[in-house]
Amino acid sequence: MEFLKKKPKIVVVGSTNVDLVVKLKRLPQPGETVTEGKFFKAFGGKGANQAVTVAKLGGEVVFITRVGKDPFGSACLENLKEHGVDISFITQDEEESTGVALILVGGNGENMIGVAPGANHKLLPEEVEKARSVIREADAVLLQLEIPLETVERVVEIAYSEGVPVILNPAPCREIKDEMLKKVTFLTPNEKEASSLTGIENLGEVERMGEVLLEKGIKNVIITLGEKGAMLVNERGKRRFPTLKVDAVDTTAAGDVFNGALAFALGSGKSLEEAIIFANCAAAISTTRMGAQPSIPDLKSVLESQENYSW
Repeated sequence: MEFLKKKPKIVVVGSTNVDLVVKLKRLPQPGETVTEGKFFKAFGGKGANQAVTVAKLGGEVVFITRVGKDPFGSACLENLKEHGVDISFITQDEEESTGVALILVGGNGENMIGVAPGANHKLLPEEVEKARSVIREADAVLLQLEIPLETVERVVEIAYSEGVPVILNPAPCREIKDEMLKKVTFLTPNEKEASSLTGIENLGEVERMGEVLLEKGIKNVIITLGEKGAMLVNERGKRRFPTLKVDAVDTTAAGDVFNGALAFALGSGKSLEEAIIFANCAAAISTTRMGAQPSIPDLKSVLESQENYSW
């Protein structure tokens, strides 16, 4: 389509889960049972969600992950293939189960998530070493933190040494070495993750959070703000990008869709500003649909939504 200057090649390294979801009128309090829910199963995991986002938008994507040698793992592989994701570097673990996420979704779209990572925690550095040639040819490498940190660090090192831009989504938030952060091209925390990384407790001080992270050597900090859009902080200054106004029903994969869409747009040759607008629109659309991967929009939907985007 006209949007594409070229078809992006993205490598995603991260987690794969099966999501077991219960939709409720409201989320329970600790110790409370809320009934009358509706159950469904969906494919998820931050890495898989981001890989499928790139694929559904029309990009080429190689996904590096680990699943169990069990029915859930086989189903995940089949689902990824159906979406056009290259699964050549996915391994099946003989001992660990495929990752599982238990998700409760309230009436306003907010969620509570518990994860049993299983095989995700056995995705080790030697597995990504096998994919060095693929990383070398990529337009960008996209990572999250649902896999061992040593593996994340190795991927960042490989991409940095090969001159490939790194997009790191620090979710769920964990302690990250400053030495690694200096090699990250785009860091994409949400407000709570940015607060944890900087020690700034006031979630309203997003500009200051961005400045602190920039001081660590990161080239571009993009703090996602949910329905408030996103804040970009880099050496050129600070800029807030609003998002589309939508009626959210499930925010489960919105951050993953944002990151996948950002990688797709940057890899296709768009400017950072254009890519953030595109990612904001994709993420907003995803909140209007139930489930993780079922909520991911295609390129046509995102481009049409941008016609309603305004400052």
